[in-house]
Amino acid sequence: MRFRSRLPSSPSASGVGQVELKRSISLPLLTFYGIGTILGAGIYVLVGKVAGSAGMHAPVAFLVASLLAAFSAFSYAELASRFPLSAGEAVYVQQGLGRRHLSLLVGLFIVTMGTVSCATMIHGFVGYLGVFFDLPRLPVMVAMVLVLGAVAVWGIGESVWLASAITVIELFGLLLVLWVSRGVWDDLPAHAPQLMPGWDGSAWLGVLLGAFLAFYAFIGFEDIVNVAEEVRGAPRNVPRAVLLALVTTTVLYLAVATASVLAVSPAALSASDAPLALVYERATGQAPTAIAVISLFSVINGALIQLIMGSRVLYGLSSQGWLPRILARVSPRTRTPVVATVFVMALILGFALWLPLVTLARATSFVTLIVFSLINLALWRIKRRGPAEAGVFEVPRWVPVGGFVASLGFLIFQALQAWRG
Repeated sequence: MRFRSRLPSSPSASGVGQVELKRSISLPLLTFYGIGTILGAGIYVLVGKVAGSAGMHAPVAFLVASLLAAFSAFSYAELASRFPLSAGEAVYVQQGLGRRHLSLLVGLFIVTMGTVSCATMIHGFVGYLGVFFDLPRLPVMVAMVLVLGAVAVWGIGESVWLASAITVIELFGLLLVLWVSRGVWDDLPAHAPQLMPGWDGSAWLGVLLGAFLAFYAFIGFEDIVNVAEEVRGAPRNVPRAVLLALVTTTVLYLAVATASVLAVSPAALSASDAPLALVYERATGQAPTAIAVISLFSVINGALIQLIMGSRVLYGLSSQGWLPRILARVSPRTRTPVVATVFVMALILGFALWLPLVTLARATSFVTLIVFSLINLALWRIKRRGPAEAGVFEVPRWVPVGGFVASLGFLIFQALQAWRG
């Protein structure tokens, strides 16, 4: 994989003769944006559910999920460098497979994935808020969606700065969990055999089921490509941000998952709606006030970024002429797609009120694997036509092939498990 020396110009996707999106995002901001959505989407909410499926093998489940995600992350990096546009996935499928209806379907899948993911995190927010207050779920969810929508409409620069600031808080929270549970690492050599599934078929079945849930925790790197039209130097900076975000979160996930199962039994983790707060409480013997507050910020951050992503995909699809033009309308004052944002807010609230947490996470992972399969296939087709232009980030041809096989295989496995269940 390599960067070539000269960057291509970044095309505009507005296509509606109106106000265009504002390019105000730098590489550091974009990287924190990606880290924030990955962290908010997973470890603070689902580490307990992964432990419920994989038991003490939860860290292995996260590792398997990260390897699955890595193939697609590299494919996304090249495609984002070739086509730095909003509604990235739909554009990639159109360029690679040349099927407009399939491209539109992929775009709508991405919107669905973002809204369902945001709804999942709103459930997580309610769970952590329950540490402090016993409030009815409905008004909390409605208020959460309204606040997030207001921030998203405020402006992309302001939203990403806020998301980056909260990401720093998220990182501090995970480091805090690792610090207060540092004593469990002394027990790691004794428990190492329990952490490895060996050749036990039933253990690996649990690992794979846990990895399917853990895969949801890595969803977020693909959100980066959908703000490409608002990134400075997008062909170079977007792929870098994708890979930096994935590597950072993988290291953190493995460390936190290991500390969690060493500090608290998998059954207790699985039963908790605020698993990292439970780890903190068991490790310190104190009320988990600090970690619960940080967890609330983390979940808010992930939900905000998913809402921004969903609105940008709708904007991009409309800009391409694939959806009604009203969704591409940009506010002259805030330079954000207000109509698309309000539409996504309504979808998020509907999913949050309709489906429980684990169902939302599994649905998100299922749709994501379908999209990843098509994205990897599209890149393979594009690469067969010849080399990219100068300045484009490239990966070997076997990367999208591996990504397609892994995503499709994991998708089939989960479909079979759902059918048997």
